[in-house]
Formats: sequence, C-alpha cells, structure tokens
Amino acid sequence: MNLLRPKYLKYVVLGLISALVVTCWPRKEKPKGHPRDYAEIKESGILHAATEYNSISFYVDGDTVSGFHYELIEAFARDKGLQVQVSPVMSFNQRLEGLADGTYDVVAYGIPATSELKDSLLLTSPIILSKQVLVQRKVGENDSLAIRSQLDLAGKTLNVVKGSPSILRIRNLSNEIGDTIYVNEENTYGDEQLIIMVAKGEIDFAVCDETIAREMSKHYPEIDFSTDISFTQFRSWALRLTSPLLLDSLNIWLKDIKKSPEFQKLKTKYYKKKR
Repeated sequence: MNLLRPKYLKYVVLGLISALVVTCWPRKEKPKGHPRDYAEIKESGILHAATEYNSISFYVDGDTVSGFHYELIEAFARDKGLQVQVSPVMSFNQRLEGLADGTYDVVAYGIPATSELKDSLLLTSPIILSKQVLVQRKVGENDSLAIRSQLDLAGKTLNVVKGSPSILRIRNLSNEIGDTIYVNEENTYGDEQLIIMVAKGEIDFAVCDETIAREMSKHYPEIDFSTDISFTQFRSWALRLTSPLLLDSLNIWLKDIKKSPEFQKLKTKYYKKKR
C-alpha cells in the first residue's frame, strides 16, 4: 500500500524541492559576512528570515503561502514597513549557520528556550508552547514493540533532524534511564518526512514536535505520538548575539500582538489540539 496519500504527495515534493532549492537564493541576493541589526535592516527595507517547510511553520498550497511562523513574521514586517523574504530550510544546523553568517536576520521557527541555546543565541520572548514526542507506528496496547514508557527506549535508535535541540534531551534522557539510546541524525529531512518514513515502515522511531505530529496524524492515522520525550517548553525565535536592537523590536511587538484577537486566531488555526 502506498502510504504517500495523493493529497499529501504534492506537499511532500514541494517541501523537498524547497529544502534543496529555495534555501540557496537568499545567499545570491544577500552575500555572507554581513550580519545586521535593526538599523541596517530598516535601511535596506528587507528582513531575511529562515524557517522550516512543514504544515505548521510554512507551506505552499497552490498559489498561497501559509503557516504560523510565516504569517507572524509577515505581520511583524508589515507593521514595521518592511518586506520579508522567508526561506524554508529543512536543516536546523543550516538555519543557525545562515543566521551566524548574516544570510538570515532571524530564525522564525519554534526553538526551545534551553539554557544551552541561550549561550549562543538571542531568543525572543516565548511565542508558543510545545514539546517533543516519540513517533511510532500503532500496535496493540500489549504488543512488545510498543514504547509506552521512556524506560522502554533503552537500546532503541531514534531518528531526528540533524542538529535538532531534541538530541540534547535524548542524551539527558539516556543518562536518566541509565542505558543507551541511539540517535540517528537525518541531514536531508525535516520532521514531517521522518514521520512519513515511520508510517511507511522505513524507520521505527522518530522524535518530532508534537504539533507537527498531531497535524500529520490526520493524514497518517497509523502513527502513534502519545509518548513524550520532553516536557512542554516555551518556543521562541532565534537571533544572533549581535542583534540586540532587532530583539528589542521583536519583543516589544510580540508583547502587544500576543494580546490581540489576530494572534489568538492564528494560534487556534495552527495549534488547536485535535486528536
């Protein structure tokens, strides 16, 4: 049985094309080595942002571009009289590399506000709450293959996006249970592609964002994402340490927009829980 649902096949192809092609064009227009803060961004009139291509952050449906982080960064740019160029980049490491070398001004994606990341990045005030979950295929409740507890992860191999913050959580979890949990880092695929690979039986386990897993379960009901890997965490956008003025501008704007009906509508559209 082909598990790539016809309705979803076009979306997956677009996501992979975006990962391979779209990430390149900002580098041509805006050379590396020119990290900017808010004054330079305002002068140029263009804000460069990176995000991930998935059904929550950024996606293309026909001639329409949508997504929670895409629509939110668009609203910020519009309110500040800026244009925004959003590049979907599947690799977490590549998003951070592009941020560091000045290709992007902000990573508009839900990044967990961990103490480790705070040492190397500026993180905005919290935008949303989410957590990491284990994605596996549904089996019988008493099936020996089912992972129902974090203790059951001993000796298992978990597939994650290369460079993902969830890797540190898995390593800590390995220490907590006193046994080895193996990690396979995927450099090409994002969360959604990993979930499809689980559904197709190509891999057994993936660790992904709960919101993305919930959305994907509508298309792939054979997946199970009921086992938590992390606690619920605040998620923020990321900036370079050398962009404090952009951080201030974003935080002031976020403080106001989060009180608005528009933000609540946007959050409900993408983060309303449906199981």
